[in-house]
Amino acid sequence: MILGSSKTTFLAIALVFAVIMMGTTLPTPLYPLYQQKLGFSQLMITVIFATYAVGVIVALLSVGTWSDQLGRRPLLGVGLALSAASAVLFLVGGSVGPLLLGRLLSGLSAGIFTGTATVTVVELAPRAWLSKATFVATAANMGGLGLGPLVAGGLSQYLPAPLHLCFILDLVLLALGGAVVWCAPETVTQPAGQRLRVQVPRVPAEVRGVFLPAAIAGFAGFAVLGLFTAVAPAVMGNILEITNRATAGAVVFVVFIASTAGQGGQQRLPETWRLPVGCLLLVVGVALIGAAIGLASLTALLAGAVIAGLGQGVTLRAGLGAVAAASPSHRRGEVLSTFFVVLYLALSVPVIGIGIAADTLGLRTAGLIFTVAVATLGLTALGSLLIQRRSKDSATESTVVSD
Repeated sequence: MILGSSKTTFLAIALVFAVIMMGTTLPTPLYPLYQQKLGFSQLMITVIFATYAVGVIVALLSVGTWSDQLGRRPLLGVGLALSAASAVLFLVGGSVGPLLLGRLLSGLSAGIFTGTATVTVVELAPRAWLSKATFVATAANMGGLGLGPLVAGGLSQYLPAPLHLCFILDLVLLALGGAVVWCAPETVTQPAGQRLRVQVPRVPAEVRGVFLPAAIAGFAGFAVLGLFTAVAPAVMGNILEITNRATAGAVVFVVFIASTAGQGGQQRLPETWRLPVGCLLLVVGVALIGAAIGLASLTALLAGAVIAGLGQGVTLRAGLGAVAAASPSHRRGEVLSTFFVVLYLALSVPVIGIGIAADTLGLRTAGLIFTVAVATLGLTALGSLLIQRRSKDSATESTVVSD
């Protein structure tokens, strides 16, 4: 056995989670190279990227709860196999078709791991790590997403085979991940009567007041992540005139690390202020991103990445916590799956909109329109939260007066 202690197992599975998520963002700094090689438009880049979100949503809705029936290890194994198939397609693909299929398989892999690996990390956590287990899983998720552009950008910029080396490394890491999953203990006892079903996105009426502002804020935050992972290299190359892929990867890395920091630090805020503060950070960060696009400023882009990333992290964790707390226990999984579907729609729909606008109006104009739209969403969520808070305060005052 490679995994001797419970702490070793816990950390090893978290690292496998990070490797899977890293694989999903490896293509980010390479999109300009694919564009030059295959001669497709900015719209096609965003379509290739958005195909990933389609895969995630399909996996969340179809197999999101299957690990409760089939076990964690089999689902993790399927996720690893799909990720490896995606890497192979990017290695051999010389046309748009394999890239689209590769992104779809990558999304399916990430959709399986998002739920299954998070639960597995929590279940394998030693007693001393129980309070930190959810954050470790989240950090593995976001940290892996940030590492993808950083690793691919550096390897493609300074070493040979820019379109291949990072995927070879990914396959090696996935093989090691397969060994880890093979040796990890199963945390689920399979029930006698297995019932595999497709998840239908639904939100109970009593949860909608909490769900709506959290979902709007989450949508805005994930749209920012979509912007950075799909369009940031093009913005840096065409507007900021920075073509170094390592630099582009580092900028995308910053937004994901800031998100991880936001998720870790949000607990220091009063609970009722977490979502409003996250929304405000998102709006400020997106405004700086818009200024960076308008003024061609790398400094403003980095500042926007940090502040928007912090806001995205705060809104994500605070929104998840609020929605989970408001949901009936017997429908919590259903509501959270719906929440994640909304988030991953934000990775596809706005990004495709940017691609269409970029082809018709130009990348700079498309980027500015995007920042205005996301800032409006953030302000809408903030306004909704403040109105809800005022209504609760008024109701409390009325109760006190009547008493």
